[in-house]
Order: sequence, then C-alpha cells, then structure tokens
Amino acid sequence: MKIHFVGIGGVGMSALAQIHAMSGDEVSGSDRLISNGFTNLPVWDSLKKLGIKLYPQDGSGIRNNTDVVVLTSAIEPDNIEIQIAKKYSIPILHRSDLLAKHVKESWTIAISGTSGKSTTTALLFEVLRHAGKDPSLITGAMLLSLQEEGYCGNVYKGKSNILVIEADESDGTLVNYHPKIGVMLNLAHDHKDIKILKGFFQKFSINCDKFIINAEEDNLKELAGPCKTFGLKKGEVHADNLKLDGFGSEFTALGQNFKIHLPGEHYVKDALAVIAVAHEMGIDLKLAAEAIDNFKGVYRRFNSIGISNGIEVIDDFAHNPHKLSATLKAAHLRGKRVLAFFQPHAYTSVQLLHDEFVEEFTANIKKDDILWLAEIYYAGGTVPADIKSSMISEPLKKNGVDVRTLTDRKEIAADIAASAKPGDVVMVMGARDPTITDFAKEIFATIKAKNEK
Repeated sequence: MKIHFVGIGGVGMSALAQIHAMSGDEVSGSDRLISNGFTNLPVWDSLKKLGIKLYPQDGSGIRNNTDVVVLTSAIEPDNIEIQIAKKYSIPILHRSDLLAKHVKESWTIAISGTSGKSTTTALLFEVLRHAGKDPSLITGAMLLSLQEEGYCGNVYKGKSNILVIEADESDGTLVNYHPKIGVMLNLAHDHKDIKILKGFFQKFSINCDKFIINAEEDNLKELAGPCKTFGLKKGEVHADNLKLDGFGSEFTALGQNFKIHLPGEHYVKDALAVIAVAHEMGIDLKLAAEAIDNFKGVYRRFNSIGISNGIEVIDDFAHNPHKLSATLKAAHLRGKRVLAFFQPHAYTSVQLLHDEFVEEFTANIKKDDILWLAEIYYAGGTVPADIKSSMISEPLKKNGVDVRTLTDRKEIAADIAASAKPGDVVMVMGARDPTITDFAKEIFATIKAKNEK
C-alpha cells in the first residue's frame, strides 16, 4: 500500500507512519515544519532510515497512485494536500481511524486521560516487554530506552499480538477504539469542556472489554461502573508506605515493593495504573517492579539537561494546567527554588484555560520562585488577535507572582542565569515547539558559562 501522512512530524502520526513502513508499506509524509525550514530534526532521520520519503506540505508528495492519505484534526479542510487528494479521488483517512484499525486487529491495551498517558503507556510497555510478552507500541512520546536501541522511540513492532497505545481525548477520537483493556488516569479541563470530555470517556469505557480507573478522581466517579480501580490511597491497587523525594518514590502495592526514579505523586499514580494492568493480566509483580525500577523515562518528561554549580536545568513537556501543577510540585521536591520558563503551545489553550493557568501558577510559583512566560507558540494558521500570554501574566502580577515577560530568548536565558543560585531547579516547559529542548540547552550553557567566569 502507498500511504501518505499529512503532518508526519506529529508524534502520533510519525508512530503510525513507522508501523506501516515496518510492515512493508510504501510510506511518505509531509509537514509544515519542513516547509518552515526545520529540515534537520532527529525525527526525520529516524523516518528516513525506514525508507519513508519526506516532503514540504505543498502537495508534492502525493501521486495519483497514492492509495490513502492520512491526516489529523490539526489539518484544515482547505489544506492543499487535502485538495490534491480529492482531485485524484484518493481516500482520506483520519489518524484515529487508522489507529482504530490496528487496535481492532490486536489484543490492545489503551491508556487514556488528560495527563500522564505517555509515561503510563511507556511504563506498561516496559513491564510487558520485561515479562517476555514482546508487545507492539504506538504512543505519543519517545521512550529513551528505545532511542538507545536506535529506534525513533514512539513505536515498537513486537512479535506478539499485544499492542499498547496512547488514546488521545483532545479531539474525541478515543471513542473509535475498542481495546481489550482500557485505562482511565484522570479527567481535567483541557482541550474541551468537562461535560464533553466526560461524554468521550463514557463512550470509551463502554467500548473496553475491561476497564481500569483511578478511584480518586472526582471527575471519573460517575464513569466508574464494573471496573478495577487504583489510586494513591484508595482503590484495589494503592500505594502503602509511600516515600517521596526529589529523585523518585518508593511504595508497596499488592504486597510488592516498587521504586520509580521520577519525582512526584503523579508518577506514582502512573505506576499504580500499570501495576493494576499487570495484575489483571496475571504478570508476576516482581517482574513489574524490576521493569519500573529500571525505567529510563520518556523524552521531555522531567529530563535533566545538566547541573552546574548546584543549578539543574530540566526539560519538560508540561503544557496544560493539570500537567504544569504536577510538574512544578515535583520540581519543588527537587530544588530549593524553582525558576520556571513556560511557553503556551496553542491559542485555543490560552483562550479556554487562562483562569486555570492563573490558578495553578499562583498556587505553585512560590514566594521566592520566578516565572518567565513566553508568548504563545505559533504553529501556523489563523491567529486570534485578542489571545495573548498577557491573559495569564497580568492576573499573575496582580496575585503577587514574580512573572517576567521578556520575548527574546537570549535575554531570557541571560536573565535566568543571572537569577539562578545553587540549589535552584530551572524548569523549561511547553509543547509543540521543536526548539524548546535546544532552548533548555542554551539556558544551561548560559548558566555554565556564568559559573565558569
């Protein structure tokens, strides 16, 4: 099959592209990032190694003999590639429909929720792999262990029929999946109104043969029909003897001791969800504990860039209020002060959630902390003139938060370096923008240069 992906740089899209290339299909893809000059990203090299042909998003990659064109909800109806596909009468398939096909053809475990999906999916994959199940994986983030093995990191094609996927709720497409086991981590206001999201999750829960749910999430209680449960203190699988510090957590669940080397209660919850699935599948919990203890993490999930003179720079994908709150709480376990840089990833996010952003930053940027708030990342398309980061920064200033709104990254890096003291943790947070990790490295280099003077 000749299959073309519109927006192949997206983590979910690149995962599907790789699975099809690994299966012998002729795969191509286009992306706005290529059109905008981002031609040297690591993901492109990983795709090219599999024989995937890459193009700017200008229609040049679509031929009249292309069998199917795959897109996401982020692709506008007037996109030139959609118009060309229609001109050639090529079937157009949504990413979720293609993923649903893989779910149907496999013995699938789907991880859903507002936050924590990528880490939980990765953890479960590692547990199943360590237990000898040899699962396949399609997820929305890069596993560091798979990258060390030479893979892109968000896909693995195992020999068994077991498939672990991350089921995204942002556009409601998770209702298309009918997995053997579905996991619900949490539910918070993010891409859509809570009532709409509850409807998505309700349908998803009905579609699952078995359902595992966080017993402590208020927004999930009405979804809790016949299901297994987990939680920090409540649920059939819960954490006893919990010990938290800035470098990880230790706890006991179902009589087995566990250790995870990522800080914060949210990672404990992710691990408990995985333990609940492993227990449901009859996997030896000692093997599960070994896999969780050896878990190397996921790209841009509390990844340490480096430490200089007691100042650590950490790169993190946190981008919605729920994730930001959890990440900042973990950072406070790690450092004396938190110096946080945050770049909002979408205009709709700021428009819908500005009150929640203000609430969470007010609660988690402490008296001696500092927040650098960047302007909203422009990913292309129409820009609402009245949606700006000032919708967050101005109320924060009124709440007494030390928030700074410099726009030049060199100035921001210099200001962070000038402000940083031994014992501080510098958190660099945001999504979508492929240059954020490079900026985190720039901040670290600036701090290191200052300390070496």
